[in-house]
Amino acid sequence: MSFINTLMNGEGGTFKPDSQTSLQKIALRMVIFGLIFYLMTAVEGMIMRIYQIEPISQIEPKQFFAIMTAHPLVGIFGSTYNIVFGAFLFLVPFLMKKPIWSIKLANWTFLLITIGTFIFWTAGFISHYAPLYTLYWPLPADFEQFSVVGGTIFILGIAILMVGAVFFVINIFKTIMYTPEGWEKQPSRSLLASALGVSGVENIFKRKNKRKEHLVSLPVAAIARGTVDVALNSGIILFTGVLILVYMVAAILGYDLKESAIDALLYKNWFWWGLDLVADGLVLIFVAGTWYLLATLITGKQLFMQNIARAALLLELVVSWTVWSHHLMSDQAQPGFLKVFSGEMVTAFELITQGLAFFIVLATLWSARPLKMTNPLKFLLGGLLGFALAVPAGIMQADLGLNRILHNTQWIIGPHVHVAILIGLSMTLYSAIYILLPILTNGGKWYSNKLANIHFWGHLIGGIGMGAFMGMAGLKGMLRRTIYFEGEYNLYMILAGICGALLLISFLVFFVNIVMTVGINGALGIFKKSKLDTREALPA
Repeated sequence: MSFINTLMNGEGGTFKPDSQTSLQKIALRMVIFGLIFYLMTAVEGMIMRIYQIEPISQIEPKQFFAIMTAHPLVGIFGSTYNIVFGAFLFLVPFLMKKPIWSIKLANWTFLLITIGTFIFWTAGFISHYAPLYTLYWPLPADFEQFSVVGGTIFILGIAILMVGAVFFVINIFKTIMYTPEGWEKQPSRSLLASALGVSGVENIFKRKNKRKEHLVSLPVAAIARGTVDVALNSGIILFTGVLILVYMVAAILGYDLKESAIDALLYKNWFWWGLDLVADGLVLIFVAGTWYLLATLITGKQLFMQNIARAALLLELVVSWTVWSHHLMSDQAQPGFLKVFSGEMVTAFELITQGLAFFIVLATLWSARPLKMTNPLKFLLGGLLGFALAVPAGIMQADLGLNRILHNTQWIIGPHVHVAILIGLSMTLYSAIYILLPILTNGGKWYSNKLANIHFWGHLIGGIGMGAFMGMAGLKGMLRRTIYFEGEYNLYMILAGICGALLLISFLVFFVNIVMTVGINGALGIFKKSKLDTREALPA
């Protein structure tokens, strides 16, 4: 096949959008836009990397901080939410062998997340609205420092995105519980209890012959429990956004509400409780569930210690509700009890819950040896390595003594945040994409295994290297959210920049591989209405 034919149609013409259901197309749309947002995040990251080596004259400092505000939010909500939600909206009905509850709601989830992300990203660049992602009160409503109009548009974009997340939550739980038309009535309450782990807890206290059978698979249970955190997070961020919007709209109308009573410490605890449901809870639960699914798909075997895995997922859900205070350990007003209990003790417990998931996945892979080192397996192992490095780095920060040294330095965003997201989370998602794309495209094959290998090694080395060099700079005293005009940490920043460039190049290689796999006609085809009725054409 010629290059042009391959580019237009995909390898061997195996990808035929006309043969796809609506659900398959929506999942692919969300994955593709998630990858586009990842590219935007990577470009923003490289701009900041270069700026830390030598400030760019064309970019003012306030523009730099606007980029820094948008960068993590586009990466988390625009990229990760699109990819994860798209995959899970497909996987829940796929694994339960039933149609999704609402195709329209799934499409609205995609549209609202994508539109909302573009709105808040654009607002930051046009108005330089840059209170950073923490949004500590009264920073987001500081009209003297930031544009009121820009802030209003920014928060409006976040709110639109969160409505999309709420639609995702509704669709997931409705799909688990409802009975499709023409089917025998399904036990809604029992399905929900199994998905949330209630029946599993009940089984602990029953004799073996009286224990209830799990009605949903382990990956569906993980998705359901992570979706609980999505629901809580969406509600909290929506409420916070409305609060900020009230102040901003009032300012636009000529009213000053600055004297209104908002307790800054209570606000910070509320905000971090909601945000940490994503940062620690949702990520770890969804990631663990994805590991379990990938391990079973790769090996063809049942998950090792699957009952323990179910219990650990429920435990992680509870932990995710009580761990937020490690973000406030250096806040002098934060109560000591919360610093020690939530900040230190509960955070340290994540070593056990995540360690269990780590062990269970490795034991499952070990039981199936010898295994061929396929692309999904390589990226799964990369994801495991990422969290093996990033979680202990985070636990180190959650020590009152070390936190005094490491807080607000490059250490936090390097070895912990970037390694966790770029290596742990992203490589897990890449593993899922490599294994799910043939399913979503009804047997389509990847264009090039060599490009996949370049993507793997470039991403692994680039991500770990960038995190390590940022961490070294942090240990030397380099603060985050700070511009260094004198180049005090240039060596570390140059090395981190080289690794960042490697990350960007490896992603572009991956993107080329996807484009060559599905072809331009195939990529355009997923935006056309499906000729198939999804309720009658679920993938086998």
